[in-house]
Amino acid sequence: MDSSTLPTQTDMDNTAITLDNKEEHSDIESESSTQTIDPNAIILAEALTDKAISWQIHNCKIIKKTVTQDLPLPFLYHYDSLDDAVKQSHPLTPELLLQFNTPMSAREAAQLIGIDEELLTSPWHVKIMGSLVVFSEALQLAVRLHWTNTGKKTQQIYTKDAADAIIAAFEDWQFFGRVDVLYKNNKQILISIDAQNANTQALAAESLLTIDASSGYQQLLATHALAVIMKLEADKAELPWFEKAILARLE
Repeated sequence: MDSSTLPTQTDMDNTAITLDNKEEHSDIESESSTQTIDPNAIILAEALTDKAISWQIHNCKIIKKTVTQDLPLPFLYHYDSLDDAVKQSHPLTPELLLQFNTPMSAREAAQLIGIDEELLTSPWHVKIMGSLVVFSEALQLAVRLHWTNTGKKTQQIYTKDAADAIIAAFEDWQFFGRVDVLYKNNKQILISIDAQNANTQALAAESLLTIDASSGYQQLLATHALAVIMKLEADKAELPWFEKAILARLE
């Protein structure tokens, strides 16, 4: 082997120094890119689902309400609501099949089939959205949340009257949308962990959000709002004060 191609001791020393520097730099980057949660910090999603905290509901209100039988439905929905006897006497024709996904009123569907409108069962279209504030005097923390019976445009409920339709619609209500936080305690840190990292202890720094004490509401970033909603939905059955307040407002 040509001796000119062999590494000298100086070259080897320099290489070792370079590797050491890279490892040290990597360690620094690793330490700076992660953050350990302060053991005394309040974690927002965990606190909201802590049954030991005396949470109270304030200002539960309806923002938007739709309860009607007058909205159009695809023809398929109208036809499927018919009794089997009526379907046998008025079977689907090629012309009717072409209308399956066409939105129309019950009256229009009855005319298309050639039957009395009273033979069709029109569902109630229910969509109710609202908000509430849950707060703790001890923590000096208030959180404004939003709720609804469905994420769809409306939910179709087949009941005799509107009151029963509303009750049925809220058997599976849900939280959604933005989350606003009002925090007035400057003696304890309040943090939020985003939805992708909610179950870990050593977190990327960007996954942690410190919520400063303030005299006004602060809107959470979307990923942090989602983390709060996911935690609330997972523990909702153990937090009856939310449903109690919502159902009381609907009466």
